[in-house]
Amino acid sequence: MRHAATAPMRLQAEGLDIGYGRRTVAANLSIDVAQGEVFCLLGPNGCGKTTLFRTLLGLIPPLAGAVRLDGRALGEWPRSAIARRMAYVPQAHAPAFPYSVREMVLMGRAAHLPLFSQPGRADRLQAAAALDKLGIAELADADYSKLSGGQRQLVLLARALAGECTFMVMDEPTASLDYGNQALVLDRIRGLARDGIGVIMSSHDPDHVLAVGHRAALMRDGAILRQGAVDEVMDSATLGKVYGMAVDVVVLPDGRKVCLPSQSRGG
Repeated sequence: MRHAATAPMRLQAEGLDIGYGRRTVAANLSIDVAQGEVFCLLGPNGCGKTTLFRTLLGLIPPLAGAVRLDGRALGEWPRSAIARRMAYVPQAHAPAFPYSVREMVLMGRAAHLPLFSQPGRADRLQAAAALDKLGIAELADADYSKLSGGQRQLVLLARALAGECTFMVMDEPTASLDYGNQALVLDRIRGLARDGIGVIMSSHDPDHVLAVGHRAALMRDGAILRQGAVDEVMDSATLGKVYGMAVDVVVLPDGRKVCLPSQSRGG
């Protein structure tokens, strides 16, 4: 007898108004992200991306609407259960203390440990597997604070992966990285999605959305202008509205798309 495949877990926002106190930052937002896909938020500074992330993670309450994880309102989940299913990956930073890479990644196991307990053998094995998966096992004993920006970002991805999360929320994961490290991090994000993790990432770079995104929401002034499959919504007209400038989306000979500022065509 064949059993039906388990439906992928989904992270959804429905009619969401977000903000702080009485100040609304963005309104009437609805998104739906499934395991195994990369969902990108694209828009200028101040459009509400970070506030939306904080609301999706349950760090601030919605002003209206609801966030649902696997069909249940986020408020119905114990905080520890949310932490085991959703991981936040910030922009790479240098900590105040010289933690080793292994110690940084082991921090991702915190949601699975009883209060005041120490990581055990199973936790160390999970951290080692995450380092290996991200291709940085040789850095395990290195001082995290002395790594390059790209290496630190991969460590933060490994920390989230060690927590066995279902969804990763990434705040501009390629910010301040050089071209080579941007490409490396984007490649690892593709791999996470292939392994069944749902990735929600923000970006200022349309080319990164075109490179790794399955679906995207394009935001401006506290609203979603358009969302859907990347190939459908990442067009010149919509990107022009997002950035307030003329934009060309160019198809390369190999079929990939890139976004460029529009060139003058005057005679």
